[in-house]
Amino acid sequence: MDNVGGKLKKLHGEVKQTFSRFKKGRIKTWMLLILLVILFFADATILRLNHVKMSELRDAVLAADEANDDAAIASGLAKLKEFVFSNTVVNVVEENGEQVVSFGTGPFYLEHQYLRAAETALKDAEAKMTGDSNPNGNIYGLAGNTCKALAIQNGWTWDNANFINCMVTEINKYPSAANIQDTIIAALPSTELFRHNYASPIWTPSFLGWLIIITVVVTVVIFIRFAIWVVLRLSLLFI
Repeated sequence: MDNVGGKLKKLHGEVKQTFSRFKKGRIKTWMLLILLVILFFADATILRLNHVKMSELRDAVLAADEANDDAAIASGLAKLKEFVFSNTVVNVVEENGEQVVSFGTGPFYLEHQYLRAAETALKDAEAKMTGDSNPNGNIYGLAGNTCKALAIQNGWTWDNANFINCMVTEINKYPSAANIQDTIIAALPSTELFRHNYASPIWTPSFLGWLIIITVVVTVVIFIRFAIWVVLRLSLLFI
């Protein structure tokens, strides 16, 4: 029994010395905690700057769309895609009425570009259908007379969604030509062609990417040091 007690006493002393050396380490845990706070702040700041930059590039594309500048739209989309694909961009988007966190731009729609394309498609369809045999005459001209009067009354431009919807509604009132509806549907472009959503990588080999790795490493080291501290502390209580 004395032998066992002596061994336990010796073990207790060794654990106590280890615990003492652990606490006297050159790099204190509180130092790592301060470093971790600084790293978290730096990560959040850069992520915020990336989000702001992405928003500026996306807004520039939407402004070009509103200005009917297709060249500026193409250039803006290229710059936006290049930035998003090479940086981590955290964004909050709405899905099914709920706010969710995603990586990238989130979906955005070039409404004015679509309306211009739809207007052109309707004009092309009109050119194709004008020569067809139609007992109602030029149905595009009839629809145009009705919708242009409404456009002037309501201040619509010719590429306005209300004007285009009016044209389609009025044309549908003349079913004499069997292929009219199919021609209209085939002519109108898909809205998906004007919907964009660029996803960013979760991690990139950038300054932010390496900063995130350092943050993870420091977090793991703190967790390990804390686990060791708990084990040694419990050992002193039970040995």
